[in-house]
Amino acid sequence: MAGILVIAEHRQGALRPASLEIIAAALPLKAKAGALTVAIVGSAPQSFVPELSVEGVDEIVTVAVASEVFQPDVQQSAVAALIGARKPSVVLIAHGVDAWSYAPGIAASAGYGFATDVFEIAYDGDDLVATRAGYKEKVRIELDFPGKATVLLTVRTNSFKPAAGSSSPTVTAFAAPSVEPRTSHTGWKEPAASGGIDIPAAEFIVSIGRGVGDETKVEQFLELADGLGAVLGCSRPIADNGWLPKARQVGQSGKLAANCKLYVALGISGSVQHLWGMKHVETIIAVNSDPEASIFSVARYGVVGDMFEIAEELQALQ
Repeated sequence: MAGILVIAEHRQGALRPASLEIIAAALPLKAKAGALTVAIVGSAPQSFVPELSVEGVDEIVTVAVASEVFQPDVQQSAVAALIGARKPSVVLIAHGVDAWSYAPGIAASAGYGFATDVFEIAYDGDDLVATRAGYKEKVRIELDFPGKATVLLTVRTNSFKPAAGSSSPTVTAFAAPSVEPRTSHTGWKEPAASGGIDIPAAEFIVSIGRGVGDETKVEQFLELADGLGAVLGCSRPIADNGWLPKARQVGQSGKLAANCKLYVALGISGSVQHLWGMKHVETIIAVNSDPEASIFSVARYGVVGDMFEIAEELQALQ
């Protein structure tokens, strides 16, 4: 085993939170894979060393490049050269738009083991096993990589609590190959407005799912949540239909209810994708007309009934 290499990310001069999440994903692998190295590519990579010096990091590699913004060609060349020089057993990159543009090319050209959007990583004996979802988040798929000395994984964000603490890692520099980028950066897109909604920070969430049936019925649940002093969340179909903004979606492709103490699920069946975002909550109350709904498997209290009738009863108590 030749250690673990995490590729950190930054944007507009700030370290991306996902970098610390990926470090956290790597920590349990150290016992089998060896030392943990974090690499940062950029025009001033040394500026990120203090933030990356969290507990468990053994080495930070700064990779200086001429480009001040992310360029896929530059990143791919630099990371590929670093992997080739270090020959790590495991390479972890945050799953996102940056990784999509260069990680597959690295894996394909070098013949590395490769999987995307994984949310669990562990060793089974000497075999690395990565878990990801399939069939629209309905099943979990475990992948192994026989015969592959190096495995590159893109890791789903919001799947691991960010690494914390501090350490005093060795800091080294790596000379990246000179590459002329084939793309040009024209500017930054304004982030989508969240409307002040912060699902990860909310302590009380009332969420609605397919059971709401119609967009015109969403408003009453906004009023219900407001009256209860809760934040209104939703499952993926509601956000995909545009009935509520993406900022309210709870689940693997939405937000993690990280600080929630009470979660009320109304008309939510309980897909794997949604359960990921809320199954850890200490007190879950589920209301669904289907007694076989998966949501009941994680609920402390369950009500087999009509979500609208329950909502009316709750509103009457306000």
